[in-house]
Amino acid sequence: MTAERRSAGPDARPPIRQRTTAGSDCAHTFAVFTARLGEWWPLVPFSVGRERIREVVLEPESGGRVYEVWEDGSTADWGRIIDWDPPRRFSMTWNATGTPTIVELEFRSLGPARTEVLLEHRGWEALSVRELGEDCALPGGYLGGSFTAGWTAILSAFEQALTNTEREVE
Repeated sequence: MTAERRSAGPDARPPIRQRTTAGSDCAHTFAVFTARLGEWWPLVPFSVGRERIREVVLEPESGGRVYEVWEDGSTADWGRIIDWDPPRRFSMTWNATGTPTIVELEFRSLGPARTEVLLEHRGWEALSVRELGEDCALPGGYLGGSFTAGWTAILSAFEQALTNTEREVE
């Protein structure tokens, strides 16, 4: 997996871009990411409810919600699906930043059992300097690199989930 942050100047707020390669076909990779999100996502620390979460729901359609459901039935929104194009891509608003940003994932087939997953988290220019520096799940906010570190950890958990689901199929 690689992570990129490019800067075009001192005030630039470039997107966070990361990629990983999966040892499974595009449809399976997309399905594990979306339909099994709550099974592999590292809820601690990357959620609102952390240990209280019963499930994570991704409604698979444009306009669908992505949210966590707590043991007591309470919910916390992660965002809304902007574009839904299985098994190639989807994008969603990301509400963990105060002012919503956008997360887009693209799934590119590299062969019958290989898929490149590209993640782009953008929209940082909409955030205030205060929001850019606020801690999210990790300390430091966007300005301190916590979103880059967070997406690295999340995609690592996803890679492990794919490895585990491939073993289940064998």
